[in-house]
Amino acid sequence: MTAWQPVDCHAHTTWSDGTLEMGELAERVSGLGVRPGIADHVSYDVAYSIKSVEAAYAYIEALEQHPVARGAEFCWHDELWRELPAGLFARLTHRIGSLHGVFLPGGGTFHLWDRALPDGLAPDEYMAIHVENLERFAIEMPVDILAHPTLVALPLRGVPPEVLWTEEYEERAARALAAAGIAFELSSRYPPHERFVRCAHAHGVRFSLGSDGHTSEQVGVIDGPRALANAAGVSDDALFDPWRDARVR
Repeated sequence: MTAWQPVDCHAHTTWSDGTLEMGELAERVSGLGVRPGIADHVSYDVAYSIKSVEAAYAYIEALEQHPVARGAEFCWHDELWRELPAGLFARLTHRIGSLHGVFLPGGGTFHLWDRALPDGLAPDEYMAIHVENLERFAIEMPVDILAHPTLVALPLRGVPPEVLWTEEYEERAARALAAAGIAFELSSRYPPHERFVRCAHAHGVRFSLGSDGHTSEQVGVIDGPRALANAAGVSDDALFDPWRDARVR
């Protein structure tokens, strides 16, 4: 095991939609030479998640009993993160935000797991809305990491990301994250394409490593994200460390 150890900032336990208890996850990830971080869903709008302020306090108290980075994953389009007290946020080592849904210009919300785009919405029109929401997210949401930045609507996931994410969209997203000091997650579950990573790196965006793991076989497996970071010129010691780099305590 090397002196420097990467951190898996984004893994899930049975508190939301994972299969492992907190202690099991910590043991499994540590055994891989990776520092464990847990970030379960805290959202009204995820089927298996922490869905109240009271449950969020219980979750954090449970996290504090284990040698892990204490995270939580919040949905941009959801209201629960807006209702949580500042003191609760302060007990986390890091906060992760996800675009699991986007606000539509005419009102309403489109969820990224809906099986069809809204009537009359072309793929590029959706992407324009998605990137506009990402820019708002960066300004408004008090988080340290954007999870799986290239995740898009379910009907478009068969399209190569290099096509959906034009260089203009990548530039806009990178500038927004850099201005806000929000890290770009390199996800094992939803890996980004290298062009976008290089663009973000050129803008000075920091990168976090995350398995987005839900099972014993998935958690702590971050070799792919780490190799992608290194290929883009990001040194290991420049990767996001929740104990060192979180924006707000």
